[in-house]
Amino acid sequence: MVQAIINITEHSNRILNIIKAKYGLKDKSEAINVVVEEYEKAILEPELRPEYVKEALKIHKQPSIKVGTVGNLKKRYEK
Repeated sequence: MVQAIINITEHSNRILNIIKAKYGLKDKSEAINVVVEEYEKAILEPELRPEYVKEALKIHKQPSIKVGTVGNLKKRYEK
C-alpha cells in the first residue's frame, strides 16, 4: 500500500465524507479508492455496450469507399 499526504479543497473533503458515509467506509482513503475505481470504470476504459459492438461489426462489414483526395471527399458529401 502506498501512503501519500495530499492537499484537497474543503469541497473535495465534504464530497469524500459523503462517499465515506454512503458506502459505510472506515476512512477517507477508502473513499478515495472508491472514487478512483468509479473513475476508471466510467472514463478510462469503459466496457463496450453490446449494441455498440453490434453496430461496429455491422459497419466493419460494409465495403470500403475509395475517395482519393480530400477534394473528392468534399465533392462527395457537399451535394
